[in-house]
Amino acid sequence: MTTPDPPSQTVRVDLGERSYTIEIGAGLIANAGGLLAPLASRARVFVVTDETVAQLHLPAFEAALQKSGLEANTRTIAAGEASKSVTSLAAMLDWLIGAGAGRDDVLVALGGGVVGDLTGLAASLMKRGMQFVQVPTTLLAQVDSSVGGKTAVNTAHGKNLIGAFYQPRLVIADSDVLATLPARELQAGYAEIIKYGLIDEPDFFDWLEKNGADVTALSPHAITEAVARSCAAKARIVALDEREGGVRALLNLGHTFGHALEAANRFGPQLLHGEAVGTGMALALRYSARLGLMTGQDAQRAVAAIGASGLKTDITALDGGPYKAGALVEYMRQDKKARGAKVPLILARGLGQAFIYEAADLADVNAFLTEETGLS
Repeated sequence: MTTPDPPSQTVRVDLGERSYTIEIGAGLIANAGGLLAPLASRARVFVVTDETVAQLHLPAFEAALQKSGLEANTRTIAAGEASKSVTSLAAMLDWLIGAGAGRDDVLVALGGGVVGDLTGLAASLMKRGMQFVQVPTTLLAQVDSSVGGKTAVNTAHGKNLIGAFYQPRLVIADSDVLATLPARELQAGYAEIIKYGLIDEPDFFDWLEKNGADVTALSPHAITEAVARSCAAKARIVALDEREGGVRALLNLGHTFGHALEAANRFGPQLLHGEAVGTGMALALRYSARLGLMTGQDAQRAVAAIGASGLKTDITALDGGPYKAGALVEYMRQDKKARGAKVPLILARGLGQAFIYEAADLADVNAFLTEETGLS
């Protein structure tokens, strides 16, 4: 007997007049027109996707819009992190202006984190803000980058250095689209899922230790539960601190190390964002133990749980290397929150006990990374 798909779940991001919902479940793209129609002031929607997603999901998405009387004006960009650039941003804005887009029009990001970040920033700039909807098609985007309003592009100096906080009007997370992802992409998304357990939800971490394999195998009940709990965890933190003035910084667990790894790899395809975050979290946990903030046993347990998903927890095992400690520290020095020879890191006092370590000494971080990489 076939087990029925779990019912859809709705998570609310409570931000006053900027509040919105995240719709989570199977088959939601087929109803995209019905979800978007209340936002559309006219019978058109602007859609941005990439070449890979366009082949897999764009026909179904456009057909769903047509069923609700909406026409899609679609722009397709190259897949990959290289599209998250100032050049791509300028081209997208020129397309929107040339097509007569207005502030009351809807701009949809159909894709992963690159599409969402780039499109969201364009929406924030377009005539000082047009309506924006996220339809994330990767696991990482569904549980992280599509929620919370961070939008940005990269520069040669580092990741996400040009950006804005700009909330979507709606997020549509269809679990069915995840079946088209390679295992590597699912693992990358899982890094952001386990992050929420490690930040401040030890019960969720315990659940993932037991059910993580079912999540990455896309068991319907497990994946719906994992996405919903992840989104709820992020929504709670974002509602407390929309613009990252305090507690929202906890969402960067593993990201300062991870962003340095990505930059050292020149944002190339050898290292996905979630892969870098997975290794970055392992580094943050081991550094926490090195500083005596958490026990080595807890750090080892957390690192083992990260590695059980297939993520690499050792820098020397990462593709795109070799990664040198000095180069990584220089990229960390470029972090938006760095001050001279100090940088804030998200570290942990235990499982589910992350905190903001305000001023890590980069000289000590360099010594730690030299031990981790074997290369200064």
